[in-house]
Amino acid sequence: MLNQLRPALVLLTALTAITGLAYPLAMTGIAGTIFPAEAAGSLIVRDGKVVGSSLIGQSFTSERYFQGRPSATSAADPADATKTVPAPYNAANSSGSNLGPTSAALAERVKADLAARQAENPGQPVPVDLVTTSGSGLDPDLSPDAALFQVPRVAKARNLLDDRVRSLVASQVRGRVLGILGEPRVNVLALNLALDDLGRK
Repeated sequence: MLNQLRPALVLLTALTAITGLAYPLAMTGIAGTIFPAEAAGSLIVRDGKVVGSSLIGQSFTSERYFQGRPSATSAADPADATKTVPAPYNAANSSGSNLGPTSAALAERVKADLAARQAENPGQPVPVDLVTTSGSGLDPDLSPDAALFQVPRVAKARNLLDDRVRSLVASQVRGRVLGILGEPRVNVLALNLALDDLGRK
């Protein structure tokens, strides 16, 4: 029996060391060497201070900024730990809403968001990503159409010409990865930082 148990234990120990320690450490080291910014969280630094990550969205509520997709993330209710309260872009609790297409709560939320967006830019079709959440609730990007939809509001709030803000959006559009993967997109944080820079000029 010991003759059969010994090879099994040796194999278990060896594979644990290889796949549980050596491989993860090697991949972490290689990633940190080849992709140092990405391995550190794709942090965006402004004036020596970390202002966010290009991978995680942030909540912008001011009329002076472009706003990202709605976020369904939540946090524990400070008054009652058995309940949750909305906490947009809460990276500690990444999730969708788990509300299905027959959910009355989802339909009401989308209708309210749609009405608010239509009031913001009357007569224009509202891009779907401005009223729907992503699966993670942390999406940092918008479609170019969703960013362009917000141009009149942002330009008015900052006393800028629409064309100038529209050109800024166009300069921030990133294409498909390798020309075929995904859709063109605009990183909301990067766009808002560029917008702040535009105001300084």
